Amino acid sequence: MKKRQKKGPAVRTRDWTTGHEFAFSHDRARHRKAASVPAPPEPDLAPEAVKPNAVVVSHTGRWAFIQIDGRELMAEIDGRLGRGDATVLAPGDEIQVEFADDTPIVRGIAPRRSKLSRLAHVSSALAEQIIAANVDLLVIVAAAARPNFKPGLVDRYLIAAQVGNVEPVLVVNKMDLVNAEPNEVRLYREIGMSVLPTSCETGEGLEALRTVLSGKLSVVAGHSGVGKSSLLNALDPMIDIATQEVSQSNEKGRHTTTNARLHTLSGGIRVIDTPGARNLGVWNVSPEEVAYYFPELAEVGEGCRFRDCTHTHEPGCAVRESVEAGETSEARYASYLRIRESLQKDA
Repeated sequence: MKKRQKKGPAVRTRDWTTGHEFAFSHDRARHRKAASVPAPPEPDLAPEAVKPNAVVVSHTGRWAFIQIDGRELMAEIDGRLGRGDATVLAPGDEIQVEFADDTPIVRGIAPRRSKLSRLAHVSSALAEQIIAANVDLLVIVAAAARPNFKPGLVDRYLIAAQVGNVEPVLVVNKMDLVNAEPNEVRLYREIGMSVLPTSCETGEGLEALRTVLSGKLSVVAGHSGVGKSSLLNALDPMIDIATQEVSQSNEKGRHTTTNARLHTLSGGIRVIDTPGARNLGVWNVSPEEVAYYFPELAEVGEGCRFRDCTHTHEPGCAVRESVEAGETSEARYASYLRIRESLQKDA
């Protein structure tokens, strides 16, 4: 085989803010049509007749904390609102609440415009755990150090964002602990992501983050111990979310946030804080579709010998040749392989 001449990295820039002909959702739909595999139907979330008058702050079991008429109340969830394979309610849900003997009851749920989902825990009777609903931004918080930057988890969140129709933003926190950004961060800038370096200690990037979040509903997610709660406290000390130090021995953080919860901050900022995740089960993506969520792999993959190339072992695979030639990131390719393998095990 003729040796390829090494060139610069082959990267397709992704405009995360708009849907266009190269949007991953378009590629995924085209793939499913070509493979004659129908997309799983969206659950019937609520009748169109629902007139929302409240928003879910947090929920557990049959009860939910809600915002209604400027107050936060605990409401009962109507038992007829069961959703089968998916979580009934999530922070950010727009709901219709009625009062019975002064007790607020959630009677209906408006259709979700967007969501952040994951595979439900193996012991759960549900298939999909909806973490947040109707959000504009997914703020993926990673640490520059302590714990080390985890590109694999970032990649999983990027897939979850695209599946749920949410725009992702990468926040690299704890920049006071390093002299420069981790090398892997460059890869996300190259595919068109918005990247914000921050530090709660020095204040670096906090005003830029405040500007990005202002006027939007965002969900903040990331690995345990990366400083999600510290960032929210820095943006508005009045909310006073509990924080804990990262273990010196294993660099793992504790789950200081136990349930996803909507917080209203000063300056028109609304954020849903989520429990720290050490893994994220990707929802509603087949192993064959994973490559479409890695734009640089999808572009290079158009040159593969076989149309259904998995980029794992086939001869004439343009993706593997590009990685071997140093034209495509080996780290991103390795992340693709891990996610694909995990989905095959879950299938």
